[in-house]
Amino acid sequence: MSGSIAGAIVQDMKNTLVPHMKRLLAASLPLLLAGCNLTVLDPKGMIAAEEKTLILVATGLMLLVVIPVIVLTLVFAWKYRASNTKARYEPDWSHSNAIEVVVWLIPCLIIIVLGVITYKSTHALDPYKPIESDVKPITVEAVSLDWKWLFIYPELKIATVNQLAFPANTPINFKITSDTVMNAFFIPQLGSQVYAMAGMQTKLHLIANETGVFDGMSSNYSGSGFTGMKFKATAMTSEEFDAWVKQVRESSQNLTKEGYAELSKPSEKVPPAAYASVDPTLYHSILHKYMDKMGEGEKVLTLDEALEGANCTTATAEAATRPLPVQSALPAPKSAAKNS
Repeated sequence: MSGSIAGAIVQDMKNTLVPHMKRLLAASLPLLLAGCNLTVLDPKGMIAAEEKTLILVATGLMLLVVIPVIVLTLVFAWKYRASNTKARYEPDWSHSNAIEVVVWLIPCLIIIVLGVITYKSTHALDPYKPIESDVKPITVEAVSLDWKWLFIYPELKIATVNQLAFPANTPINFKITSDTVMNAFFIPQLGSQVYAMAGMQTKLHLIANETGVFDGMSSNYSGSGFTGMKFKATAMTSEEFDAWVKQVRESSQNLTKEGYAELSKPSEKVPPAAYASVDPTLYHSILHKYMDKMGEGEKVLTLDEALEGANCTTATAEAATRPLPVQSALPAPKSAAKNS
């Protein structure tokens, strides 16, 4: 009697749940299309292509553990369900040497392989490592502002705001700093993200393997205008790049230090702008701006030097360890004074 009741309950659950599950599955299928616009997995540069390979290899190795665990969980749940009276019942079982070997050896081997791959790729894809090429690289000095990007081409003596152009198949050497809070410079289809910090210079080397227009952004939250801190990075042919430089040089605007002071004021959703000339000492002055406030003779730190504390002067160290002055107690409120 109880068996027939249980069977009826199971059948009723199937009739109720299965149609809902089918509809839910059909409705969720479009979510799979969300991955079709993952720019990180659509590389257009050598560095980004290597990073994509690294992501796929690492994911594949980890799935060697994840997929069997998921499959075996479902198999065990089905095989040892309460209604399966044919399954072996061994309440005193507690250990298996074969299982111990499998569950420890395979993950350990995967971790070792991942460690070797990570070590090699970390050095091979070091953002500070110049890209080997027969083509002469171009240098771009990138400055993050509130909330826009300033790009200075020191060799060409021009500058742009929220637009970046360069020849395809030509290495780009970025020197990156900030004149505001910390940001992060990122062109997903070309390669690595690197932080931009005030009083410090970081570096990044990228190359585009083909012409095209790629999205660039700040990938580190920096305030109310952060979402509009985007730019277009355009890889061109050499002829197109020369024409672009000529067009920029025909601009009526020149970026002086006075003009920069106005540009650096907080502003949101700033349209692209071009400057026919730029003060040759502008980037250097931005870089040293904050360090000079700490005392004469201070050197601008690279990221590695800052982390190691290699350039901390005696004066700076003494200032950092000097005890803070004790503030006097706040006066009591008038009402409290009267009561006393």
